[in-house]
Amino acid sequence: MAFGLAFLLLMFTKQVFAQQVTLSNNLLYDASLTPNLRIGMRLSPHWSMGLNAGFRPWPTDDATSRKWKHLLLSPDIRYWTDSVNVHHFFGLNLIYSHYNVADVKFPFGLWPEVRDERRQGDLGAVGAYYGYSWPLGRYWNLEAHIGAALGYTRFERYACGHCGQKLGKSNKLFVLPQAGVSVVYNIPGRPRQQVVEPVVAPQPPEEPVAKVEVKPFVPVMHSVPDFTGRAGQLQKDNPVLAHISQYRPYDRTRILRKDKDALYVHFDLGKSALHADYRQNKPTLERIVDVTRQILADTTSSVKKIQIIGLASIEGSIASNERLAENRALALQRYIQQEVTIPDSLFDTVGGGEAWADFRDQLADIVSDPATTNAQQLQQAIDVIDSESDLNQRERKLRQLNKGRTWAYIKQHILKEQRNSGYIHIYYDYVPDQAAKVINDASELLTTDCGDCHREALRMLQSVRHDERAQNALGVALWLCGQKTESLNCFRRAAANGNADAKENLRQLESVQP
Repeated sequence: MAFGLAFLLLMFTKQVFAQQVTLSNNLLYDASLTPNLRIGMRLSPHWSMGLNAGFRPWPTDDATSRKWKHLLLSPDIRYWTDSVNVHHFFGLNLIYSHYNVADVKFPFGLWPEVRDERRQGDLGAVGAYYGYSWPLGRYWNLEAHIGAALGYTRFERYACGHCGQKLGKSNKLFVLPQAGVSVVYNIPGRPRQQVVEPVVAPQPPEEPVAKVEVKPFVPVMHSVPDFTGRAGQLQKDNPVLAHISQYRPYDRTRILRKDKDALYVHFDLGKSALHADYRQNKPTLERIVDVTRQILADTTSSVKKIQIIGLASIEGSIASNERLAENRALALQRYIQQEVTIPDSLFDTVGGGEAWADFRDQLADIVSDPATTNAQQLQQAIDVIDSESDLNQRERKLRQLNKGRTWAYIKQHILKEQRNSGYIHIYYDYVPDQAAKVINDASELLTTDCGDCHREALRMLQSVRHDERAQNALGVALWLCGQKTESLNCFRRAAANGNADAKENLRQLESVQP
């Protein structure tokens, strides 16, 4: 019965255009083993109407005394605060039901008399409810509503579920709760049918009138960038920040000196104590702490990992330099934790040992510089590094090159730059920007010549209409769907917020409008 009514209503509305008809199924009603379907129809930007039908024909035998057969029909009308099928709505409905009920325990202690006798009759009610609709995809929504109805019923009473012993007739007023969680399908409609213009008899030629060429309105739209939270905003001026997808563990072949996005601090020769007033440490440390604090205070982004790589210069014993590099990295971690509350689990603190990869790379840069006067001697140092794998022997051979003259140059001009804690990177993540995805997907639909696509784009944009980034695209969608007054309002709002595309759209419209 319910599906037959749905088919008839669909036939009646077959000329309705795209996105004006919906089908929905109340999952809570399904839980009572009652197949049901609602047909909804858009009447205006804020109003819709519908018909809900439910029919439960079973049980059909006498195997049990329990019985809950019924037919329900409920037309309704809804007001949507944003747009039809988008977000909040309020509804009024009429309810009619023919029922045959026995031995049923209704929830919340409702109608306890039905547990002991059978009642067969009809009821009518008037109800009101509030609901909310969430868009799930291009054609799907999830909808929930709750409310109550006041009704009147007349029924016949029987002694048992299947016997014919009548106890009499009765009637009563009642309050009926209403609730639903429904899956909604927005039916793609047919394009608007073309109107055939009547044939007009030819008229005598008139005096030629100069034609004014009117340029068509070509909407301007650009995609909107994802909002990556406070971390994404800070990244523009702080390259030390990077998205967590760019994180990679440290290995000793990695050349850190050319990582321009990282920050580093310096230590005294052979020391692991971190002093803010040493060289340029103070502004670097302040920047690290400030950026970290701002991300931690933001609800749309978060610190995922802080990578600190401690290094030591190549001079001295390997064991001593390994400890020194690790202690320098830990000193920087402890400094950050003293200023900002961050657990150890967010740190990737690594002792990188002797910075041979950076040292060789720096030698190569000096050798390739035409102004270098001792390039040949330094090239000999590079050859030693490439040919000797034992680090202790490698340093010994470097010290002996050219009777120590090459080593003296290295100590004076190169090694002092390697006495730092290494490098620090802060990796972050952010809450996915679903609104930006909706705006960009809808904007892509608006670039087509498909009227159905334009109406679907409008429905999508209505779900994010309170996001200022959506105003220009929403204006385009409204214009293409014939809602020109609302369109201009959106363009003006976007232009007032500095949107260049909206300003261009307004300029075009002002030039073509009478």
